[in-house]
Amino acid sequence: MEMRAKEDIQIGQDITPPLAPLAFSLYNSSLPSNCSACFLSLSTATTAAATFLRYCSNGACSSTHDSSLHYSSAEHHLFSLLHSNPSLFPHPDSSDLRLSLRLLHLLPSYTLSPRFLGLLTNRHEFISDEVDSARVRTGASLMAMARAMRDEREFEFESNSDGNGGDCELEKAVLCLVITNAVEINFNSQRLGIGVYDKCFSWINHSCSPNSCYRFVPAFAVSEGSDDSSSIWILPFGDAAKMQMEDRGGCTTCELAKGFGNYGPRLIVRSIKGIQRGEEVTITYTELLQPMALRQSDLLLEYKFFCNCSRCSTVPQDYVDHALEEMFCVNLHKGCSKTLDKHYKEKAVEMLRDMLDSSIEEYMEVGDPVSCCDKVEGLLTEGLSNRHLEQARGDSDIDIKLSPLHYISLNAYTTLISTYKIRAGLNGEMHPQSFDMSRTSVAYSLLLACATHYLFLSDPSLIVSAATFWIDAGQDLLSFGRSPSWNSFANGELQNLSAVPHVNCPRCSLLDRFESHLSCTQTRNMIFNSITKEFHKCTSIIIPKAWSFLVEGCKYLKDVKDPIDFSWIQGHENTQLQHGEFNICNGSENADLSENESIDDVKTAIYELGMHCLLYGGFLSSICYGDSCSTRLIRNVICI
Repeated sequence: MEMRAKEDIQIGQDITPPLAPLAFSLYNSSLPSNCSACFLSLSTATTAAATFLRYCSNGACSSTHDSSLHYSSAEHHLFSLLHSNPSLFPHPDSSDLRLSLRLLHLLPSYTLSPRFLGLLTNRHEFISDEVDSARVRTGASLMAMARAMRDEREFEFESNSDGNGGDCELEKAVLCLVITNAVEINFNSQRLGIGVYDKCFSWINHSCSPNSCYRFVPAFAVSEGSDDSSSIWILPFGDAAKMQMEDRGGCTTCELAKGFGNYGPRLIVRSIKGIQRGEEVTITYTELLQPMALRQSDLLLEYKFFCNCSRCSTVPQDYVDHALEEMFCVNLHKGCSKTLDKHYKEKAVEMLRDMLDSSIEEYMEVGDPVSCCDKVEGLLTEGLSNRHLEQARGDSDIDIKLSPLHYISLNAYTTLISTYKIRAGLNGEMHPQSFDMSRTSVAYSLLLACATHYLFLSDPSLIVSAATFWIDAGQDLLSFGRSPSWNSFANGELQNLSAVPHVNCPRCSLLDRFESHLSCTQTRNMIFNSITKEFHKCTSIIIPKAWSFLVEGCKYLKDVKDPIDFSWIQGHENTQLQHGEFNICNGSENADLSENESIDDVKTAIYELGMHCLLYGGFLSSICYGDSCSTRLIRNVICI
């Protein structure tokens, strides 16, 4: 099954109406603090483990049918079972079981089938896997026991836990359907729960180079009539698909959910590239900032299929995948480059990944941010030497280092951003060391955004990650530029710096174009390409003015010669990246820079850079999500 565009679709265009979920449930961790009907935060939260659902005290949530469905679906009885005997289901979250009970209760029939409501169950694939099968059997038995309690029937959990009991086959099938089709629901980057949406969304296939993304909006934020089917820009492909869409008396199974209250978070699919009429519409099911092997592993584990999209089937290897996997292999004694065969490269990557994971796990257990920073930066700076990796005879002098674009490096930057922020807050804002820790955190935030931007220029499918990291970098830079500690501790000397400047960049019109863009209903390729090229040109001038100051005192960051121009990395010389209809040749336009910038100039550059990052991140975010919370936040920040 697949969905295709029924007309030409512009970049940054909603291609479905707000779709109501068939069924949904909060994660266990969100039950005490979020409304079970709309998923928004409650005014009063509790730290106690929730054994019941909570709702907003005002608005329509408290009067929805969700509470009655909670009891009629046997979800309430499942809560009672897990509360009285947690060993029955030794897993931290039961949201998939609760969602399955709700969906099972809403099914129009109970005939065992490979598909329910047109959605594939993948039952046989899950049952044939030993690990997945054990969880499905246990979960299905619990669901059957809860339904028996509701109906005041007897049910022996033990007699069905081995998978031989016929009474649980329907529960197994629906649970497999949920595992296959459920999507994680989040508001403002908070992971709150899961939901199953109808065929209009669930039939959209995965690609590692997708042309669409999706977002969630609260039900009350959807205006009346906005879910009109006439606003959908995609259709199922093939006669069989069309027949299934029209099956069971309706063009969409969203009507099933509407019959039970028409509540729950809405989902909207939006284009992130231009899509031609008849072209397949795709989204991603996995993290794109990881190489093909890890993506394929995630997809096989979670969804039981092997991806054969254009990015995964490219020969030679896709450029972004190559950059995410690229390593430095340097002979320190002779100063020449060598290469590693596949076996040693895979072993090195595995060891480096384990070293990063163990450092993070130790930090989560012990809570020592200093030790975590030392270990993670040591991994980035030193890599692996012959002390760590057994080499073949004659190769014992090879040392292996990660490229700044390697996916392990990107994950390390994320860790270092947060740990340096924590270190900055340990001694108070006005302490000299706090200023240095904040500066290093900001530098890593900028490096993460620049590295992702470099990859994004080669593959626009990375727009969601690029938008997130540019917004984060912009907020971090502006916060650092506005810090009062500049006046006391910049470079360890008392400074009388000017006030925070109100920057209106003389080189570009991003601020004006950001505001005018948000008033448009669509974002056309030409506007997108023009703004991206303008931003890249401007930041290539500003970043060198601030970078040497931001990286002061950090050995690894000092080795990054230029975070926006990666041609200095081995193998990236003369790289020309193409994005849409424009070409960008890397190279910082810093010929007019003075080598000795004053502290006041540096502070102005940091603030100016923060404004550019925030504006451009907001622009990308508006393509992905429309006039979302992030773009409204940016408006507020700019007005300060």
